[in-house]
Amino acid sequence: MVMSRDQNAGRIHSVRIDNSTFERVEEFKCLGTTLRNQNSVVEEIKSRLTSRNACYHSVQNILSSRLPSKNFKIKIYRTIILPVVLYGCETWSLTLREERKLRMFENMVLRIFGPRRDEVMGKWRRLHNEELNDLYSSPNIVRVIKSERMRWAGHVARMGEEREVYRVLVGKPEGRRPMGRPRRRWVDNIRMDLQEVGCGNMDWIGLAQNRDRWRTFLSAVMNLRVP
Repeated sequence: MVMSRDQNAGRIHSVRIDNSTFERVEEFKCLGTTLRNQNSVVEEIKSRLTSRNACYHSVQNILSSRLPSKNFKIKIYRTIILPVVLYGCETWSLTLREERKLRMFENMVLRIFGPRRDEVMGKWRRLHNEELNDLYSSPNIVRVIKSERMRWAGHVARMGEEREVYRVLVGKPEGRRPMGRPRRRWVDNIRMDLQEVGCGNMDWIGLAQNRDRWRTFLSAVMNLRVP
């Protein structure tokens, strides 16, 4: 697979080892995560949500039943459904569009809290998203992703210079960016997450060397109440 903005890059090339030929592909799956030549997570998130549908329907009878308590249903969501959706989320670079999709998915699941009776009109109505967030005491799905991403960022930042992952993090590719708005990078997400807790202008790689302090930032980003 050739990683390039040029769709025709490497199309006619193949790798040949002994008597085996490896053709050029546009995507492949590695350890459950689909990697694509455009280095975009949009399709990966769609795939994660598709897997969520199968997982959700497998326990839908329990979630729609009135017998289990709400806390029990939340535990099912957090232990069975949520890990399927968030597999590999440490490496995701999300835009507001992807974040909204994930929040919509979670709000759909949180409908297990049921409707609420309007005291004024005397009718039953669906809960608003803000009410669902108040009833769901745990951090929302976007907060969990931000926390996992920062946890992985701190781990990579503390690696030695001999590690390839660290070299990718601090490396600066040669050449110039193409015209137009640049794509949001994974590092940009880390800086934006730290900016939410007032540390956006600091050297986050240096901050990550102190495990206790970095753990404090991670907890702050995890539990920050923002829309």
